[in-house]
Amino acid sequence: MGSVAAIFMKISTKGRYALRFMLDLALEENQVVRLKDVAQRQEISTKYLEQIISVLQKCGYIKSIRGPGGGYTLARPPKEYTIGMILRQTEGSLAPVACLDTKENTCPRNPRCATLRLWQMLYEAINDVVDQVTLADMAEWQKELEPPLDYTI
Repeated sequence: MGSVAAIFMKISTKGRYALRFMLDLALEENQVVRLKDVAQRQEISTKYLEQIISVLQKCGYIKSIRGPGGGYTLARPPKEYTIGMILRQTEGSLAPVACLDTKENTCPRNPRCATLRLWQMLYEAINDVVDQVTLADMAEWQKELEPPLDYTI
């Protein structure tokens, strides 16, 4: 029996890092964030982040501010980005099998493929989750994980 994990889609490093970058910007909402600060906080190389930023800028998800005090900021409020939007920009299709990558399934086995039903159910479940959760939701989750500052002396 083959590995069950091999059946299911894995989000690439690019997708995971794009999500972490966007989350970092969401946590610093209305602030201009320097690339090197995000890279340090997220433990991601600046070179790799630059590649990811290029993709996120092209689709209009982030804005670049040039000059002293420059950096990056979200183009819209965090609640307007779903995790699915971000992952699809970096990963492409989130379909678990190639025959579901396009609107029309052109696989010659389609009419007689019993496994297709399973893949469609899985794909719908993936989309339901990533399209329901927003960047604002994730920012709240992150804040729940961070202990509040204790100012007692």
